Amino acid sequence: MNVTLHTARLILRQPQIGDAEPIARYLNDFEVAGNLARVPFPYHVSDARAWLATRRAHLPAQETTFSIEIPDHGFVGHIGFHAGPKGPILGYWLGRPFWNRGIMTEAVVASLDWFFDTVAVDKIVSGVFHFNTASLVIQTKLGFTETGRSTLLCLARDAEVEHIDTQMTRSVWKARPK
Repeated sequence: MNVTLHTARLILRQPQIGDAEPIARYLNDFEVAGNLARVPFPYHVSDARAWLATRRAHLPAQETTFSIEIPDHGFVGHIGFHAGPKGPILGYWLGRPFWNRGIMTEAVVASLDWFFDTVAVDKIVSGVFHFNTASLVIQTKLGFTETGRSTLLCLARDAEVEHIDTQMTRSVWKARPK
């Protein structure tokens, strides 16, 4: 889907080939890549270009991804949805220079508002590696609930890592105070 979302500080837009260099710059940081399951380390511009080639406007809403942009600055991170065995999965990351500013919370709220208004599913799953407390704080603050623990391959670490599994239901999301 070709969707653009606007928040008070952000533009969430479809990824573009021009995002390749900042994607590679921010993901070639182990502090970022080491928190993600599907990102290798080191991460190169060629990796970003290969991934961007998979992003198409005709993908269903459950496969929609957004580049996170700060006006007058540009690309700072990514948020999106992909299919998983337990339903749609929410994943996200932010370049380290932009951590601790509330940017990702703002992006998650906008993307989940859009997702639950667009897709007829009862829940979305997500989670964090056990050491990623900042991301877990975002999810907990927004009402995600822990559903269990598992192990998940982290490509950057080349290891199976303990993962805290979370979910958000449509009913909890729609009932939250705004």
